[in-house]
Amino acid sequence: MNEKKASCFRWVICALLFFATTVNYLDRQVLSLTWKDFIAPEFSWTDNDYGTITAVFSIIYAICNLFAGKFIDKLGTRKGYLWAIFIWSLGACLHAGCGVGTSALKAAGFVAMMGITASVWLFLACRAVLALGEAGNFPAAIKVTAEYFPKKDRAFATSIFNSGSSVGALAAPLTIPLIAKFWGWEMAFIVIGALGFVWMGFWVWLYRKPSENPRVSPEELKYINQDEGAEPVAAEPAKDEKRISYAKAFSLRQTWALVFGRFLTDGVWWFFLFWTPGYLSDQFGYKSDSGMGMALIFTLYAIVTFVSIFLCKIPTYMVDKRGMNAYEGRMVAMFIFACFPLLALGAQPLGSFSAWWPAILIGLACAGHQAWSANVYSVVGDMFPKSTIGTLTGIAQFAAGCGSFMVNKCAGALFTYAAGTTVVDGVEKEMTKELLAAGAQYARPAMEFLGYTGKPAGYFIVFGYCAVAYIVGWCFMKGLVPHYRKVEL
Repeated sequence: MNEKKASCFRWVICALLFFATTVNYLDRQVLSLTWKDFIAPEFSWTDNDYGTITAVFSIIYAICNLFAGKFIDKLGTRKGYLWAIFIWSLGACLHAGCGVGTSALKAAGFVAMMGITASVWLFLACRAVLALGEAGNFPAAIKVTAEYFPKKDRAFATSIFNSGSSVGALAAPLTIPLIAKFWGWEMAFIVIGALGFVWMGFWVWLYRKPSENPRVSPEELKYINQDEGAEPVAAEPAKDEKRISYAKAFSLRQTWALVFGRFLTDGVWWFFLFWTPGYLSDQFGYKSDSGMGMALIFTLYAIVTFVSIFLCKIPTYMVDKRGMNAYEGRMVAMFIFACFPLLALGAQPLGSFSAWWPAILIGLACAGHQAWSANVYSVVGDMFPKSTIGTLTGIAQFAAGCGSFMVNKCAGALFTYAAGTTVVDGVEKEMTKELLAAGAQYARPAMEFLGYTGKPAGYFIVFGYCAVAYIVGWCFMKGLVPHYRKVEL
């Protein structure tokens, strides 16, 4: 193949996937960067309220993923991706109306139901719309990657677009708190949500299947299809192309390897994504709109972004330089990635010296997650036919959402419990140093664990789970599929 004549349009498509994922995570981060310092004071939320919102978002996201993959497989990546980003951008903007909606509900006499306040119910509704749309992002992106890249390049391409999640999280602390501070938290949701509508215009203009796209040269198309003997990819799945049923999928060990690989580990990433700003505010007093708070979050995700891309070159090295097949090389690399989250065990102990230590160690742990996640996604393309990729990715995303639901709900309840409570003027409130100093009456003492008291004890427990989850997940995956086995339908 004459490399000089070959186009490189596949990397433009990869860039589109990267920006979609960046917008995806910006929309997801608006709440985590505004709830503690802007929204919670207005609506009197507790950690448990926030934990409920993040947990419900996760479980709805998980359920929607079961259908999102089928939706993408049936509708195709071009139309499917457009619908997904339209819905999640709309959901992001709707959050801005929760303040007005809460006032209206209270005026109508609705205060709380099932122990959940009006404001929490409204945010839950908006998060449900956001989750419905966001569920389509990764099944569509993984399917596009399989269409535009040969197997040996998919992990690297996936790591690039998947790094959009950390770049989104990187840009978020530098923009969202400042928008909320100067124009209100409502405007933060509107401005960030509107970015998705801009992306839709570029997608309509640039995306076609490789064999249909005039920007893809014959040489590049041959490179893309090298795993299929350079046969062009069909513009749309043929009517007689075999698809996979859920019954068939769940009868396969390869599917369960993906399920455990995502269920045990994705909650770690979402926990750090949703709770790190609150952790820095609780434990070190750095609010999300403070210079130090923004610097810490920015540094954390800068580490995630650059380290994870470097780590994702390891599978390519294993295949090209060590002669391993794609699955063997990926599993060796994933064991290396699984060791990085162990660094999270040092976040609490070293946090007594400086807040920079937790930021750095959490950043390295999350870099390991991003590299792990990119390769778990690529395992789908390695082992399953292209016609099933959306469905299998949806199943894996469902497992990930279930894991995130458990971690976030348990974390919120644990932090509220760990903090203890006091009774002030007959009302039970979360225990604080100020209330204790004022001589408030105990209702329940703060929890103690391995020398930590209150919320620090709760954080230490969750960090411990985050540290070991990947090693356990790797053992499940390797045990279920010890060697490469291509799925035949």
